[in-house]
Amino acid sequence: MTNDPRISLRLHFESGLTFGRGKADLLQAIQEQGSISAAGRRMKMSYRRAWSLVEDMNAHFPEPLVDSSRGGAKGGGAVLTDRGRQVLADYRALEALLRDQGAGQLARLRAGQRSVPT
Repeated sequence: MTNDPRISLRLHFESGLTFGRGKADLLQAIQEQGSISAAGRRMKMSYRRAWSLVEDMNAHFPEPLVDSSRGGAKGGGAVLTDRGRQVLADYRALEALLRDQGAGQLARLRAGQRSVPT
């Protein structure tokens, strides 16, 4: 296990959208699971909460990030749109940039701490 701190980037936009690791992880889970409900279960999140986050994200972009279809005989599902894949890729790139370009600062912050007994 590494001693590196976990980086959690949270972006606050003038539109009112807050986008951070949780929403990025939800988008990634939807991409991997093909379903909002399955993504929510994987993240130990209620279906209602997962849908609420998707609706919030979709409302803040000119095109939705997630396209979903209702269940039924053929089953439902969800996929990331081109915009959704781009938003996820851009967020992950910003995380990597912070981790890579900020490595020296993170090392100094880590080195400057003292151990706290638990």
